[in-house]
Order: sequence, then structure tokens, then C-alpha cells
Amino acid sequence: MFPQPYVPSGLHPHSTEENSRIMEPNTTTGGDEEQLHGDDPPNATGESKPKGELEMVPVSHEEEQQEELAQHQPLETEDLDFEKWKPKPKPKKTFGQNMNELKKYLWNPETREFMGRSGKSWSLILLFYSALYIFLAAMFAACMWALMWSINPYAPTYNDRVMPPGMMMSPRGLNGFDIYFNASDHSSWARYVEALEAYLKPYDDSIQEKRNIQCARDAYFMQDEEEEGAERKACQFKRSWLRECSGLQDPNFGYSEGKPCVLLKMNRILGYLPGQGTPINVTCAAKRGGPENLGEIEFFPKSIFNLMYYPYYGKQRHVNYTNPLIAVRFPRVQLDTHISVQCKLNGKGIINDSPNDRFLGSVTFSLEVGA
Repeated sequence: MFPQPYVPSGLHPHSTEENSRIMEPNTTTGGDEEQLHGDDPPNATGESKPKGELEMVPVSHEEEQQEELAQHQPLETEDLDFEKWKPKPKPKKTFGQNMNELKKYLWNPETREFMGRSGKSWSLILLFYSALYIFLAAMFAACMWALMWSINPYAPTYNDRVMPPGMMMSPRGLNGFDIYFNASDHSSWARYVEALEAYLKPYDDSIQEKRNIQCARDAYFMQDEEEEGAERKACQFKRSWLRECSGLQDPNFGYSEGKPCVLLKMNRILGYLPGQGTPINVTCAAKRGGPENLGEIEFFPKSIFNLMYYPYYGKQRHVNYTNPLIAVRFPRVQLDTHISVQCKLNGKGIINDSPNDRFLGSVTFSLEVGA
């Protein structure tokens, strides 16, 4: 298709000839007028086209095509040179320049700014963080107050899953529950004697008589009628009751003679009544090594934990409470023989054969005495 000629808005294509005729001067004869326009080629409609009119062709379509071709042309070699696009390295500053910039950063006399901020800006920052940390401190204090208010300092809130008591021993060896020594070598058993002496210091007769009272034996010493925060009284357990294992008659606790003593205690449990009215009994036997190698076993003062030391009311109320002890003495142990000894608690409600907890109701230690 050929492009249409440009026509000004408001004009009809066929009105051009009429307008030109109006503008021409009038002639007396129509022949001259026909000769004047005789050379113009006729239009398809039989009308002639004025010579002064220019044909205008839109070029926007061609320009769009040229732009699309330019976009799909391959890049020139100089366009692929990425080195010229890299940022140029900045010149290194001298030490003096760095110091001047630092001084200006710390204090700019022109803008009167300290570290890039004005006095008003620093004041707002300090005010914000002061308010923030005061709020956090107040919230933490309120949480701690609510926690302490809800906790009973004398008894745990939940104690319905407390396991039966365990048992511990003294002294202990360097490798744990191992007692190895030679009776003739003082350095081999001196640490055991020192540990027993330190352990029995609170049980001295003078201290017990001063702090604690004598109690009726074979009965629980109940003090529930007292106020919750009132201090509870504790029963005496004198060191002299351990006799040969007290360290009073023999300051070496039998180790110098190859007749060692071991102290056993039952772990404290708040409010626990062991044995359900019957004293807890203690037995010791050779677990490995043969019973004949262990020989006779002696218990002081007895092989039971008397009921008068129970229940335990906690550290806050039972201030002077001292655990009852059972001393075990091995006077005829086989020399130069490694023996595994196990001592157990026996009584109602006691568990002493747990495969998961070796100290629940029992304690096992190794004993080897050299000549």
C-alpha cells in the first residue's frame, strides 16, 4: 500500500482544487483555464492535484527498525574492555592527613559536632538508651521478685518424684572409690587419715553437746508443729560413738595396722521418713574377690540408722543438723588382694539394685591392703 498524503486537519481532500480556484483571478474564457491546468495528470476521480502540496511519509516505523537492528549488533572490542570500568585506586593518605581527619571526626569546630553528631543528637541518644535500660532493669527486678515470691525457701514446690536415698562413703582414693595402701608405708595412707579427720571435725563431742540435744531413740523426731520459718532442733551424734573408727583411740583409724575404717552416710532428703517406722539396716559384702578375703566386718555404733535423726527439715531450718554415720571396719582383710566391696541399705521403700544408678541405696568401692 502507498502512503496516504498528509492532509491538514479540518480539510477534505477534494476541497483543495476548489480552494485554489477561488484564490485565482477570474478569467473571461473557460478555455484559458483549461489550458492552464491541462498539463496536470488527472486523479483517479478525474480531479487534478495541486503542485504546491508536499507528500509527508511517516518515518517512525523505520526508526524503530533501525533501533532494533542497533540493539542486536555485536559489541565492539572496546566495549568488552572491562578494565576501564574498574574503579581507580584512591591515593593513599599520609599519616598527617589521617590524624587531621581523626581530629576533625572527634571534634569539628565548624559544625560543632563530636564524632559526627551534634550535642542535641547525643542528648537524644543518651536519653533513649537510659530509658531503655531503666525499663529492662525494672522488668528484670519485677520478674525476680515474682519468682522469689512464688518459691518457698524452706521446702521445694514439687517433691513427689523424689527417689529413695542413696549412700556415700569416706574416704575416697585418687581414682574415685578406691582404697589402696601399704600399712608399712605412711605416705600411702596419710591422705585417707587426713580426709577422715576433716570429715569428723563437726562431730566432736564438745560441738555436738553445745549445738544439739539428746533425743529419744528409735522414734522419728517430728517438729511439724513449729512455725514454718522456725529453726528446728537437731539430735546429737557424737564422734566417740564410733569407737575404734572415731580417731580418738587410734588417730590413724586403723590404717597403720592394716585394719582400715570407712564411714558411710545416707543422703539427705527433705521430709523423708526412712524405713516406714523401721530403722534402715546396712550390710557390706565382697562383690568380687571372695568373702573369705574380706574377713570379719565390724560396724560402729551399730549397723542401723536410728529413726531419731529423721525427718530432715532442710538447711534453712535444720541449721545444726549432722548426718548419722555408720563406721565399717575391716580388721582381718586379706593382704595384697584386690577386693570389690559393696555396702547396701536395707529396709522398707529402699532400692539398692538399680542398674542405672550405682549409688542408689548402695555404694561400691575397691579395697587392697598391702603389708
